[in-house]
Parts: sequence; C-alpha cells; structure tokens
Amino acid sequence: MEFVLEEGKRVHEECSTLILPALSIGNVGQLAVDLLVASTGAERVGYLDDPNLLPCVGNDAYGLLPCGDLALPLEVYESSSIATALAQQRSPVAKGMMIKFAENIADFAASSGKKHVVLLSSLDFQRLHNLDMSRGPQVYYLSNSETDERDDHCERLGFGRLHEYDSEGRCWKYLSSVFEEKSKEELSFPSEDELEDIDYYPSLPFAALFSAFKARGLKVTCLLCYCSEGDNIPDAFLLAEAASKLMSLSPDKFHGEEGGKWRIPFSWKSMYGAPPDMSMF
Repeated sequence: MEFVLEEGKRVHEECSTLILPALSIGNVGQLAVDLLVASTGAERVGYLDDPNLLPCVGNDAYGLLPCGDLALPLEVYESSSIATALAQQRSPVAKGMMIKFAENIADFAASSGKKHVVLLSSLDFQRLHNLDMSRGPQVYYLSNSETDERDDHCERLGFGRLHEYDSEGRCWKYLSSVFEEKSKEELSFPSEDELEDIDYYPSLPFAALFSAFKARGLKVTCLLCYCSEGDNIPDAFLLAEAASKLMSLSPDKFHGEEGGKWRIPFSWKSMYGAPPDMSMF
C-alpha cells in the first residue's frame, strides 16, 4: 500500500486518530464517514493505492461546484481542528484479499503515527437476537482498551458491548494468529461450507481490520449498529453521532447547513436518482 500526498498538501502529525469504515451491509460505515468529512470540513490530503482494492472512480463527493476532482477507491482526509484523520473507502476488497488489505492499512496507520483507530461498520439486523426497542437504536462497540474487551468510556456513553466477540473462538483465534508475527499457531479459517452462525462476526471486514490494528499495538474501537438494506441514512447519522461522542466532538461546532449540526454531503442529493417526472401523473 502506497500513500500518495496531494500536491501542495501536508500531513498533520497532530491528527493521531484515524476514523475509517469497514464495508458491510447498507454501506453504513461509508455513509457515516461521508457525514463526518462533510461536517468537519476535513480536507483531502492524499489517497492510498492498494492492489487489493477493486478500482473505481467518480465525481467529487463533497464539492458543490464541479472543479475536476475525482473520487478514488481509498482517500485520506484530515481536520487539524479536531486532530483527526478520516479514510474513506469507496470500493470493496477483492475476494480473498481481506487479510492482506487489513495488514497493509494497519501498517500505514502504525507508520504514520496513529494512536487510536475508530472503525465504523454495520451488522445484519437478522442476527440481532435480543431486541430492546425501549432504548431506541443501539450502538455496539468492540475495543481492545482493556484485557476483558470492555471500555469504560464506551460504557459511560451508553454503547453496548458486542458480546458475540469471543477471543477464544476458532475464527477470532485465526485472525489473531495471522497478524501476530510471533504466533506459532497454524490455524485455518473455515471454508464457506463450514461456516457456522458463531462465525458470522469474525467473517466480516471489521473483524480482520480490528485484529490487524490490535496486532500493531494500536488502540482500536469498533462502533457497530444493526441494520437492513434500504434507506440507511438514519443509521449513518447514528454511527456518525456515536463517533462524535467517542471523540468528544461537539456537532454544534460542525459546518452544518442553516444552523444545523450536520452538513449533508453533496453526493447524497442524487443517492436515489432524480425525482419522478410529475407530468406523468
């Protein structure tokens, strides 16, 4: 993985926190990063070139006017005012290459001086067995800040711990052994035909990324929400607000529209295509 710095830009060393999505159902993590980039006024400082990502290109997602900037598969933004870097991943990882991609981006984070990585992702709503509607939409977390996988800060914020994480589970142990250089265990990940219900969580991209960052000695916090495919904008707001609380950021200071806290990314205006031609009715 190669980091390419944009002409005339520089990397701010004080941006020691990295927020990035882990692709999953509904693309909620990506939408949440879109919200954070647009609302914090973060500027693109470069992009990451990785052979394990599928190629893609598109129009600038945030600019109101066409200025010729292109959106690339994996871009890096920084906001020095909140000492945070954000990476936006716009294309999926090639099949079978998730481990290598996680290893590469973990190496980038460690070598660029990042101290804390915040992963934003989503989980299949059908996997949620203990539904408590009285609390409203719930954010779950996975953290390596304590030996028992608990995080007092996340607990105080009202986030629920992801109890499905089992460090001794066969797939979680496999991920740990892959990324830990000193590990002598020779484990293998089950094939698709051998996967069981308990293997759902460690089979997702966030699990590989969490294990890779953890093996590099970085603090990692995963913020997760359950959702279904469809209009996932409310879920994106849920995760973006959770990330803001985790980082002690005040949305009141964001560059919102018309006094609002959040700035809606310009690309969202065409998320569902053009409105219907009313003359047909």
